[in-house]
Formats: sequence, structure tokens, C-alpha cells
Amino acid sequence: MTELRIIESLDALAACVGQELACSEWIEITQARIQQFADVTGDQQWIHTDPERARRDSPFKAAVAHGYLTLSLLPMIFASCLRVDSLAMAINYGLDRVRFPAPVLSGQRVRGRLTLDRLEPIAGGMQAHWSATIEIEDGDKPACVALMLARYYAEHAA
Repeated sequence: MTELRIIESLDALAACVGQELACSEWIEITQARIQQFADVTGDQQWIHTDPERARRDSPFKAAVAHGYLTLSLLPMIFASCLRVDSLAMAINYGLDRVRFPAPVLSGQRVRGRLTLDRLEPIAGGMQAHWSATIEIEDGDKPACVALMLARYYAEHAA
């Protein structure tokens, strides 16, 4: 099991710029998870939800996870392997770039790697620029590469 990496403060985080800080455990992408995502988003395209047809008619010869399903794993990946302490709050500020270089087939496992590219001051805190890569077990290319932005607001001393 991957150990949770705890960064004690924003000052400690600043010392980590340029480093890969965490790598998550493997997460299995089951057909049930793919179907649940399809049900929630309304994206019922057969390449995701009909494994028999996908085996027969798709270039991947299996059902594939939605790209946005893969992307949606990032908050869980962060929480499972990395925590920044001494914060009043942290917010997801968005994405600068997202790419899906390789499909995730139903039944494959993925994991995330998190690198802190840069940290810059904002009013009341810091904005972190993270490179997040979701790898496919035994894959040649990643499933997802995203540049994520998070805003961290420090606790105020009493």
C-alpha cells in the first residue's frame, strides 16, 4: 500500500517545486464503474457500455472507459497519496491542459503520479500547478496527462 505523503505547510510545499511528490495505488477500472459513469453523465455511447459490440466493432476490441472518467479519478488519487496540512482550505481551480494519449480498457488498472511544477502567491495563499499523469498498468502511453491548478489558503494564526 502506498503511504500517504504529508506536506506539513505551504512553506514545506514550496521546497518541493519540481519534484514528483506522490504515486497512488493501482485502481481497477471495472465495467461496472464505466457503466456507473455513463449513467451519471448520460454518455451511453456503445464503445463504453456495450462490451460485446466493442469487442466486435471497436478498434480497441474491448469496452473503454470515458476519458472524463479517467480524469475524474484525480481528486481520489490526490486524497489517497498526498495531503497538505496547515491549510484553512484547498480548492480545485481548474485545468490548463488535458490529454488522453491512450484508452483505458475495461478491466485495466491505472494509477496517478503527481509532480509539483510551480507554486505562486495569490491573495491569501498560493496557487499550485500540478502535472498529473494517470498511467495504465503495463501500458506504453499514459491514459491521461493533465496540468491541474489548486489554490491553497493557509490557516491564520490565532
